[in-house]
Amino acid sequence: MRLRGTRGSRNVEDRRRQSGGGRGRAAPIGGVGLIVVLAIGYFAGIDVTPLLQQGAAPQQSATRQVSAEEERAAEFSSRVLATTEQVWGQIFPTQVGREYRAPTLVLYADVTQSPCGGANGATGPFYCPADKKAYLDTDFFATLSRQLGAKGDFAAAYVIAHEVAHHVQNELGILGQVEQARRRSSQTEANALTVRLELQADCLSGVWARSVSGLLEPGDLEEALNAARMIGDDRLQKRAGRVPQPHTFTHGTSAQRAGWFNKGYESGDINTCDTFSARRL
Repeated sequence: MRLRGTRGSRNVEDRRRQSGGGRGRAAPIGGVGLIVVLAIGYFAGIDVTPLLQQGAAPQQSATRQVSAEEERAAEFSSRVLATTEQVWGQIFPTQVGREYRAPTLVLYADVTQSPCGGANGATGPFYCPADKKAYLDTDFFATLSRQLGAKGDFAAAYVIAHEVAHHVQNELGILGQVEQARRRSSQTEANALTVRLELQADCLSGVWARSVSGLLEPGDLEEALNAARMIGDDRLQKRAGRVPQPHTFTHGTSAQRAGWFNKGYESGDINTCDTFSARRL
């Protein structure tokens, strides 16, 4: 992805020097926020039950040093975030009919807290609708590449775009509607609603990708599609040594995730991302 000369976003909150104490336990993430915890737990082989039920505030230590690799990841994240601000800032007036209000990206290391609860590096990126902030431990980029097989800078950009897409859903009122519906549903039904929510975010990420196509390099689109496939529920459950069980899926299969990203990319229109009306995902 050609980001040289692209400005960085001002909507970045850098907590990396505040974090410390190793990758300890964080307070539980609640509501929509816990969706990411459940998904990332598959590939890491993590028992997320203690994280969700027995959270404790992270232990703080002295100011930590930030490596050159972390600085590069932070700069990259800031520039990608700026592209999402530009894209959605243009799309909202034309396709939604109102102004777009951008989220804040929180960069952290080890552990952090949010109004939705806490997280550590194992939980993966998440969006908290309560404060309209996306949370990212930049070490996740290394996990994405080395453990999940989703290599390339555009794979990392897709991760950021996906979390911003959850903010788009929040701005459109979709997150709140889905959370209310989940509370009235059985666990299986709630999971199915969450899958549609996540696939819609993948589609919206595709809409963003089409809008920044001028910044793409050969192979970038395939990097994003590959990343979507690598974090499908079926693949993550297999990776954890489990037989895939669709009723437990919270993000969709590899094929569904890649398919909806591609649908958004081909259309460039958020109206094609209505996964809740789709008969087949």
